[in-house]
Amino acid sequence: MIRFRNLFLGLSALALASCGGGSKAVVDGDMALGAPEGAKVTVVEYASPTCPHCALWQQNTWPAFKAAYVDTNKVRYVFRELPTPPAEVAAAGFLLARCAGSDKYFDVIHAIMESQTEWRTGTNPRDSLIRIAGGVGIDEAAFTRCVTNPEAIAALETRVKAATDAGVINTPTFFVNGRQVSSPGGEGTIMADLAPAIEAELAK
Repeated sequence: MIRFRNLFLGLSALALASCGGGSKAVVDGDMALGAPEGAKVTVVEYASPTCPHCALWQQNTWPAFKAAYVDTNKVRYVFRELPTPPAEVAAAGFLLARCAGSDKYFDVIHAIMESQTEWRTGTNPRDSLIRIAGGVGIDEAAFTRCVTNPEAIAALETRVKAATDAGVINTPTFFVNGRQVSSPGGEGTIMADLAPAIEAELAK
């Protein structure tokens, strides 16, 4: 198991805010795809690479969402980091994704989500992460430096605190122009409330 400072900042003690967490305002550390800053519609997702519901959304809904809205630059898609149990694995995944660089960040996050079945059935999560790191040109020594870098850990803690201060405690949580979407798709639905919310904002 990966061991370093605990990044799981008492999320269970916080209450979920009805709005605000998905503000269109740029937050330091945001990772984004699609339309540039100032887009008419901004979709914010709070997610974790160790969250099984996030993995289902990624598998079942992301391809259609990306094709319809991200690849067409109809929306700015913003990903915000919120580690879920095992939080140390999620945190290491976030740190690894950032070490890989902005051009490979989403590739790493998605690969970790896909690897959940490996380490949930006995594989050491560190082995999965090292394998994924190797796929983006990061060897084991560089991986260890990456996930133990004090400055990077502090920056992640700041991003997580921003999420919890906004009242977000569940993953995945989606906002469309600052309004929370209750059924983003993923488990038997295809963007159930997400697509209508986006279309309504595009039509304004």
